[in-house]
Amino acid sequence: MPVQLEAYHTLLTQLPPQVTLVAVSKTKPVSDILALYREGQRDFGENYVQELLEKQPQLPVDIRWHFIGHLQSNKVKYLAPFVHLIHGVDSFSLLKEIQKQGAKANRRLDCLLQVHIAQEETKFGMNEAEVLQTLSQASFTHVRIKGLMGMGTNGVDEQTQRAEFEGLKTLFDKCRSTETAARSTEIPARDLEIDTLSMGMSGDYLLAIACGSTMVRVGSLLFGGR
Repeated sequence: MPVQLEAYHTLLTQLPPQVTLVAVSKTKPVSDILALYREGQRDFGENYVQELLEKQPQLPVDIRWHFIGHLQSNKVKYLAPFVHLIHGVDSFSLLKEIQKQGAKANRRLDCLLQVHIAQEETKFGMNEAEVLQTLSQASFTHVRIKGLMGMGTNGVDEQTQRAEFEGLKTLFDKCRSTETAARSTEIPARDLEIDTLSMGMSGDYLLAIACGSTMVRVGSLLFGGR
């Protein structure tokens, strides 16, 4: 199925200035990514490390690669030299590995903490207590926590989706307050710069934006089904 350029430009007209579109290009060929790149798209999301490693050298260097899948600690080293944002950090131990590999690559790696907001137990993510504890413990030189990411429950009604998104937005605001408090102390919060709330996909991005999302991850609407 060809890239849906008309849908892409329509989507852009629906996004407020503060919302970033991540085009989810997993399983799609390099030619499809280039088609959107030529239209001005620069942020692309991939779920699988090996697939991203194969695509990245074939594409323009100014693409901002987002890793949005479940990331295993032993794969961080492959992404550290070039990844723009890691969306799915679901444990403090993974943050420590990202710090280690960021130091080796001499880069500060931007990350989002993944929060479990869905009813499905198969989805990954921290709960609210774990998020706040992670923020209180974080003290890194090569990691910067930029915000939160969440995935809503599949196939539920809009009321349920809204409740999940609004709950994540409430936690996001609480995290921003935590960052502000940290910056008011004598110790600079070098590893916190909380300004990104990644929630919303092809079927629910408008609702997510209405609930406060600053970043949406859209795939099938742009590239067709997989």
